[in-house]
Parts: sequence; C-alpha cells; structure tokens
Amino acid sequence: MGLHPGTSLDVPALIGALTLEEKAALLDGADFWRTPAVERLGIPALTLTDGPHGLRKQAGEADHLGLNDSVPATCFPPAAGLASSWDPELLTRVGAALGRECRAAEVAVLLGPGVNMKRSPLCGRNFEYFSEDPLLAGELGAALVDGVQSQGVGTSLKHFAANNQETDRMTVSADVDERTLREIYLPAFERIVTGSQPWTVMCAYNRINGTYASEDPWLLTTVLRDEWGFRGLVVSDWGAVHRRDAGLAAGLDLEMPSSGGAGTRIILDAVRAGTLSEKDVDRAATRVLELVGRALRALGPGQGFDAAAHHALAREAATASAVLLKNDGILPLPRTGGPIAVIGEFARTPRFQGAGSSQVNPTRVDTALDALRDALDGAREVVFAPGFTGESGAADAALIEEAVRAAAGAEVAVVFLGLPPAAESEGYDRTHLDLPAGQVALLHAVADANPRVVVVLSNGSVVTVAPWQDRAGAVLEGWLLGQAGGAATADLLLGTAAPAGRLAETIPVRYEHNPAIGAFPGEHGHVRYGEGLLIGYRWYDAHRLPVAYPFGHGLSYTSFAYGDLAVTVDGRSVRVTVTVTNTGARPGTEVVQVYVTDPVAGVYRPEQELRGFARVTLAPGESRAVTVSLGDRAFAYWHPVLRRWTVEGGAFGIRVGASSRDIRLETTIELPGDDLTTPLTPGATVDAWLAHPAAGAWLRERLGDDLVEAMFLDPANGRMMRAIPLQRLSRFPGFPVTEPQVEEAAARFA
Repeated sequence: MGLHPGTSLDVPALIGALTLEEKAALLDGADFWRTPAVERLGIPALTLTDGPHGLRKQAGEADHLGLNDSVPATCFPPAAGLASSWDPELLTRVGAALGRECRAAEVAVLLGPGVNMKRSPLCGRNFEYFSEDPLLAGELGAALVDGVQSQGVGTSLKHFAANNQETDRMTVSADVDERTLREIYLPAFERIVTGSQPWTVMCAYNRINGTYASEDPWLLTTVLRDEWGFRGLVVSDWGAVHRRDAGLAAGLDLEMPSSGGAGTRIILDAVRAGTLSEKDVDRAATRVLELVGRALRALGPGQGFDAAAHHALAREAATASAVLLKNDGILPLPRTGGPIAVIGEFARTPRFQGAGSSQVNPTRVDTALDALRDALDGAREVVFAPGFTGESGAADAALIEEAVRAAAGAEVAVVFLGLPPAAESEGYDRTHLDLPAGQVALLHAVADANPRVVVVLSNGSVVTVAPWQDRAGAVLEGWLLGQAGGAATADLLLGTAAPAGRLAETIPVRYEHNPAIGAFPGEHGHVRYGEGLLIGYRWYDAHRLPVAYPFGHGLSYTSFAYGDLAVTVDGRSVRVTVTVTNTGARPGTEVVQVYVTDPVAGVYRPEQELRGFARVTLAPGESRAVTVSLGDRAFAYWHPVLRRWTVEGGAFGIRVGASSRDIRLETTIELPGDDLTTPLTPGATVDAWLAHPAAGAWLRERLGDDLVEAMFLDPANGRMMRAIPLQRLSRFPGFPVTEPQVEEAAARFA
C-alpha cells in the first residue's frame, strides 16, 4: 500500500478497531525491511532500511548483508571519518541530505546512527561508530539525527547498548558495572534521546550482564523511557530477538525482520496464558501506528534529490574528515615542479566505505589519481604505479619494482596505503592493528628510492603507524572518505583546502597498549569490561603510556595560539572563554577542546575528560574569542551507592587545548557539591558511621571521645578498626554498643 503524504492516522480509533491478532501482527515485520499493512483499515506498510552514512535500499529480493544490489545513493564518509570533523553543523547538513534521499526512495526510517563506543581498536565495525569518547559521539550523533529528522524521516539510534565487538555479537554478555555503563557506554544514547528524540531506538544483539538487550526492562523501559523520556518505538536489530514475549514485556515494540509469524504466535499464546496482557500489546501497537502516522506526513511518490549537490556535500564532508597526522613541510604540494609519483592501488581503486549492512551503491566515485591529474591539468606530470593489489595488499615484487622506478624519477612520492576490504567488516573483528606487510615493504622500498614521501591512509579504524612513519615526511589519515574522497584528498594534498580534521580516537604505539588487552573479545560467552571507565585516552593518560597520536590531534597548514583564558562560574554552570589567534600565513580551522579534571574525589575519576569543544575558522593573523559552556553534568559522576549523578563539591581543573596531550591553558575553579550522605545499614563500616552527620554524633556520644580516640584514631591500628562493620564490632565482648542499638540507629538514620 502506498503512502499518502500529508494525511494522518487516528491512532486511538485504530487501536479500538484492530483485533488482538492484527495488533500482535503489527509487532512483527512483514518481510525483511517493511512493517505490516492492514489494508481493511487503511494502515500502510513502512520501509526501514540501512544507513547510516548513505541509503541502502535494496532492489529486488532483500537481504541484510548486502548480497543484492541497492539503489544508487550518495555515499558520505562513514562515522569514523565524519567524527574527525568535530563539526555538528556539517553533520546536520549531511543528515538532511540523507533524509532527502530517504524521501525520494519512500523510506520512512534510516537505520542509524551507530554511537557505540570504540572500546577496542579491533572492533570490526568501528568504521560505523564515531568515537572513544561519549561526549563527542553524542554531540555528533545528535546533529545527524536532527538533520535526517528535519526532513520528516526517522532515524534508528543503535545499537542499544554495549555492542562493542562483532565476535559472538549475537550471544556474548558484556559484563560491565553500572557506573561504567552510565559514564561511558550510555551517555551518547542519552544525549541523543533527550535532546533529539529519534523516532526509533534499535536494541543490540548482545547480552548485558547476562540479559539480552532485547528483553532487558531496566535498559528498554527504566532507563530509556522512565529516566530519559523516550517517546518513540524500540525496534530489534535484525535477528536480535531471543524470547519475543519477554521482549515485549521489557519494552521491545517491533521485531525485525519478519519472523514468519512465529513472534505473533508467541505473543498471542502469552496473552491467552495470562503472562502478557492485551494492554502490553496495545502499548507496542500504538507506538508502531504512531511511527506510521509520523511517516505519512512526508513520504510519497515522485520526490527526488539533487545528486550533484549531494556529491558536493560529500566532498566537503570528506575534506573535513581527513586528519593530517604529520607534516615536515612537504605538504601542501606545489602546483608546479617535477613529476609526482602516485603509488598504491587505492589511489586508482579507492576504498571509501566499510563492508556489511552499511554498504552503499554510490551515485559516482571520485579517485584521487584522476582528481590530482585534473587539478594539476598538466602543470606537473603525475606518474602512477599500483604497488600492490587492493584486495590483499600482499607484496608483489614486480609491482614494487615498478613503484620504485616511478618514485626514483619523481620529485615527490605520494603513497596510498590502507586496509584491504576484507580486513574490517560487520560480522567479525580484526586480529591486529598493522597494515599489510606487503604495503609496508612497498613504503620502505619507495622511501629508499626517494626520501620525499607522503603517505595517505585508507582505513576504517586505527592502524599502527609507529613502525614506519619515520619514512614519510607527511601522513594524512584519510579514514574511509565516501564517494567524493578522491577529490577531497587531492584538494588537501594541493592546499586547495586546509586540513581541519581531529582524531576522534587515539592511535596507540602498539596494539598491546590498548585498554581491552586480555578482555577482548572474551571467552565462553562473556566479555569482561575490566578496564571500567578507562577506554581510549582515559586509559593512556591513567597509565602514562606514550601514544603515536593523541585523541583530538590534527595539524593544519597554519598554526594557532591560545590566550586570555577566562572562566565564569554561575552556580554549577561554567563558561570557558579563550582567544584563539591564527599565527600562520594561511587560513585554517582550529578545534578548541575543553577537558575537566577532578583531582580529589570520593571515587576514582579519569585524569581528564572531554567536556566541551568548539570549531573556529580564522584568516591569517585573525583572533577570535571562543566560548564553551559546561553544565553540571560536566563535573558529575555516577554515584555507585546513591545511584544518581553527583557533583562532589570542591576544586575542578579546566584544561583548554588542541588535543588531549596538547593542553595550552589551564585553571582551577571551585564548585558547590551535592549532599553525598549515603544510607546507613548495620553492616556499614565504623568509618561510614563516624562520617555520617547524625549517626557519627550518636556513636561518639555512646563510645566517648576517649574510646574513639584510642580505638579508632590510633595511628597504628585505627585504620584497621574503622574498616570493621559496626554491627560485627557490636558483637565483640565488652563493646559498649549492642547489636540491637546499632540496628535501631541504622533504621533511624537511614
């Protein structure tokens, strides 16, 4: 049944008119990508389809993993690239373009963005995720959602939650404490839900602490709806449903793809058995109908999009996504001079997106080799040698010899290296962080022939650069840049555009330094998040580990100075203002990053955490004041006993810099704190009793100051004695407070 734009649904009336069987059927997919229609009541089907960096609507028989062709669509840079732009405004525009393409294809919901954290650099799907930092992922994800939904098309925020690996992703239990969940793995979802209200949230495949995400009432109802106020529909990842009746009770509304009626039968049997109520079915069916009603306002046949304009936007996004890691002055390349040797198959056959369910059929593809030749227009000779085969990256003596000849006769060699397509994909994780050995051998051979080398990388997640980067004068991290990445790369190499990307994830010196060593991808069905809060730069800072390039790093073709740091405090709202000056000879964009420290706290806190950022573009010599506002959550932690966000009053450090390890200015502020008094129990330690404002006075009165001094404040044994639970101490012979007195006091002071 076709959609009729501008119409609406009377959802309460439809719920009253539908039979129980029809309502239950609405909660199951009609096929691989569509929701069911109810023709007798005029309820149309909706199409949901893969994203998140481009529309993947399949033509003909549908499948989840892209075995069949999809309709042509603009392939924007995947999230790994877009995240390096640190540019919410750009992501809003990309999202709006995606929304327009969805409308043209009559797609109601684009499945994305993915905002799972990059816990391990080996996760095979890291190219689809934004960052190792939840604040950055949340801000960028919200911008993309806002853009898509501005066009009357829904998004599906995924994968909720703790889906941080592909190994055993359907069954593995992510075993992680609540504080770590709240501070690291949930905040990006929270930011997007509370600020942007995505139309749908997609539950993850995995279990969390033993419970499948698809049937976890704490996750899908308590946190998502009761705490965050989510008003949309919860859809399963494709094939994520374990027990359909338990999922419905927990808050999972729609099962995708079609279960062939199995899910509907389970729901109906549960209602008849009394383990589910018809109200449970009505609640979920209402959400499905509300989604249909929303989509009807915008979708309909005959809509189109400007493919050329979207390609131009993809080029702008690709330019903003690349990160200049290193430059000894060799870049930008002059437009006149001797020959340029372009080496590496990726210059001719670009790798511009990842594999799996997000694979887009692009409307066109630019190559860096063609773009360089077109831009130079004969002013400099461009000689090409493939150097390796793109699929394997393996060494080939003849290809290396050809590349060496090209490099030896050139003024500069631009070497395109990266991960072959099979190295990273949905469905499996990587086994190492290294480039293919054949590519590294190629680089060394080229550098031996010509020391003036620029390396351009194509990879969806980090690779080790430390073993070989000394052979290159410049390294441009290109990530996967989408269909216009070739032209964007040429713009950056020639200085037509200025590099502005900043790393959204740390590049470690060695794989063995990463936080998840020994706890990834788990064993016997469990993966233990033993590093807790310390993922990404938090880990490297805590362990004082060297890194190849830090979180937030990125060079420009100019330089920036910071000055005039001013911090104003209004209650627990803080405004950080700094003046940034372009001290170089070219225009450029700086990303000002604000980190917060809490040097003295009642719980362990990371060394520093990103709490705000702002981009500023400046002409040579121009100065501008940049302000970043911080709310009280910038200073809060999740209290493991009180189980709420808490600001512990006292001193906080404000650090402003160009990366997590390039802090330019810092200062200290004082903030008022929350009441951190924790409920007392008889089993609480003497330390906890003495620290309690009321119970401490009660205990001192009964013991007397002399006994307190002798027993609990004694330099030799006091610390040991204070660690004993008061209830147990009350059982000791001769102790002046009895166990019933402790129990009565605990009830009074709780």
